[in-house]
Amino acid sequence: GCDGSLLLDSTSTIDSEKDAFPNQASARGFPVVDDIKTALESQCSGVVSCADILAIASEVAVVLAGGPEWSVLLGRRDGTTANRAGANSNLPGPRDGLSNITRMFSNQGLDTTDVVALSGAHTFGRAQCQFFNDRLYNFNSTGAQDSSMDSAYVTSLRGSCTNSTDDTTLFDLDPTTADGFDNNYYTNLQSNRGLLQSDQELFSIDGATVPIVQSFASSQSTFFDSFVNSIIKMGNISPLTGTSGEIRSNCRRVNGGQIQK
Repeated sequence: GCDGSLLLDSTSTIDSEKDAFPNQASARGFPVVDDIKTALESQCSGVVSCADILAIASEVAVVLAGGPEWSVLLGRRDGTTANRAGANSNLPGPRDGLSNITRMFSNQGLDTTDVVALSGAHTFGRAQCQFFNDRLYNFNSTGAQDSSMDSAYVTSLRGSCTNSTDDTTLFDLDPTTADGFDNNYYTNLQSNRGLLQSDQELFSIDGATVPIVQSFASSQSTFFDSFVNSIIKMGNISPLTGTSGEIRSNCRRVNGGQIQK
């Protein structure tokens, strides 16, 4: 749920979601959240939750990168525990196939359009080589590249990406406009230049996602409208409100809780 649980560090009683497989070497920027929280606490202590900070920061980041703006619904409260097992089972990973991703989204009340629209957040960001190098060298243990990838793109990636399970070299998820929020993510898919398997399968597997990709590739405004609808929908997945949870004074630990072990 949208309760800021991702931000909690591990303690003797909390098993941090930061260490869940889909988040390892992926979720980052936690010091930025710390700085925002410190500034807020100095001005209005105990008012703005860490969960709402994440929601607001997401909108601001998209707008600053040239994307759409939306009214962020507020009033979330922070959870007092984390669920690493839940994160492992409910968050898709970079090598998950389309059917698995669609199932995970559906379990949270998100439909196929939400899958494609929210995947468009990969219009910016980066991924480590270790999470897609199998597509370049030994896809599905075939000893060959993923046939759904553009050959020139594979050659380019191989120039810096080794066939190592711990290669942390970073590559842009969107090689065309890496730091801008636009619809080039979808035109990249049409050119077989989706970096992650979970990206490219939106277009390479014949099914309901293909016409949505085509629609977003042909109209940035259509993508923006759908993205806004979907991210608001995602931000409403089981938030804590009212007297549930708390307003953490430190996003890394519960109020009165232990410091990271």
